[in-house]
Amino acid sequence: MVTKIPATIITGFLGAGKTTLIRHMLQNAKGRRIALIINEFGDLGVDGDILKGCGDETCREEDVMELSNGCICCTVADDFIPTMEKLLAREDKPDHIVIETSGLALPQPLVRAFNWPGISTQVTVDGVVTVVDGKAVTEGRFAHSVEAVDAQRKLDENLDHETPLSELFEDQVACADMIVVNKTDLLDAAEADALVANLRSSARDGVQVVTTSMGKLPVDVLLGQGIGAEADLASRHEVHHHHEHDGDDHHDEEGDDHDRHHHEHDHDAFESFVVTLGEIADAKAFADQTSDIIRAHDILRLKGFAAVQGKPMRLTLQAVGPRVDTYFDQPFGAAPRVTRLVVIGQAGLDRPVIEAALHACCPAG
Repeated sequence: MVTKIPATIITGFLGAGKTTLIRHMLQNAKGRRIALIINEFGDLGVDGDILKGCGDETCREEDVMELSNGCICCTVADDFIPTMEKLLAREDKPDHIVIETSGLALPQPLVRAFNWPGISTQVTVDGVVTVVDGKAVTEGRFAHSVEAVDAQRKLDENLDHETPLSELFEDQVACADMIVVNKTDLLDAAEADALVANLRSSARDGVQVVTTSMGKLPVDVLLGQGIGAEADLASRHEVHHHHEHDGDDHHDEEGDDHDRHHHEHDHDAFESFVVTLGEIADAKAFADQTSDIIRAHDILRLKGFAAVQGKPMRLTLQAVGPRVDTYFDQPFGAAPRVTRLVVIGQAGLDRPVIEAALHACCPAG
């Protein structure tokens, strides 16, 4: 069986901080070799220049590919597909592909393109990430600079120049598997909580909403969602049927300016810890109980392995939000028959309560 290369689509209005998010991801890639496809047009490729400057093996210059012939969702067949085919023809294929869409591109047509013959057998959409400017959305503007959005929109003759930003925003949320609320250092706690609650109610069930102030998202949270979005198009349909896209995201530098001036907020907004348990009685029951715990405590990721009573094989467990996948991978052999799980979430997880709930899933309590 051929293992497909995972691809993550990162979308959101210009100025939201997509480039900053990607740059942080590259600098903390943990050995993954990542190829980038950046949708630029209408001006110099500023995003590409920024990302090519990483200077290490995870983002070699030849791994950054730019699309400059128009908005990505209007040029799928002419621009995106040939670029993907060129990338997949390489001998040294990447471990992961990250696609940064133009500022107002709709993600749905791009996800649909992954069902294209020749692409569908080699690549799968690991997840769609929508980056949100928390301050702008709270103020009802949706983008850092509405004027800049309108200027970019006029660069592409294929676009509907009249559709309100609110409708485009709804389409980006409708397609998301994860929503990253950026620039939350500019909001007070009540504003941030209200925005997160509103986005959760607007998104599909199970979509994760995380907050950050400088695109600082752990790579294990951003990548490895395993969604397979191209097989789930029906649930992420466009709310508004229009060809409403935008020009490039090179003005994301506005978001970068914000980041450069807020270093005092440079703190780790995420935490992780390991829980060690004894044997479990039933694999399916444990997965169901774990899913309930994840929902109750807003855990982003949970992964590890478990010892199941009467089973010589180790049970591997991986959870993205409340979706829990399990499979038996290898014999324990002489290794201790214990269950070890890594819990990952935003800062503030109630570790004692989560640990107690997981321990309660084991026969010995």
